[in-house]
Amino acid sequence: MVKVALFVRLEAKPGKEQEVESFLMGGLPLVEDEPATIAWFGLRLGPATFGIFDAFPDDAGRQAHLAGKVAEALMAKAADLFAKPPEIMHVDVLAAKLPA
Repeated sequence: MVKVALFVRLEAKPGKEQEVESFLMGGLPLVEDEPATIAWFGLRLGPATFGIFDAFPDDAGRQAHLAGKVAEALMAKAADLFAKPPEIMHVDVLAAKLPA
């Protein structure tokens, strides 16, 4: 069961949209090694707007993810890829349907 999540909003710099898309697609293998990351989605919200949504069973799992490889890579690339710093929102999950 998931109880907490992260929603990260990302605005690509002009001309960097394809690089952001590739970056998000490359993040999937990294989170597959995180047992507490129950769900992870790389999203395209608009032409230059992207996002990440991931869900965890508890805050310890969320904090482990924030200290993990994807977060590290995101912050390392932020100045090059994004028009502004990633907007990281901590959210509570009220209801969810996940595969069994």
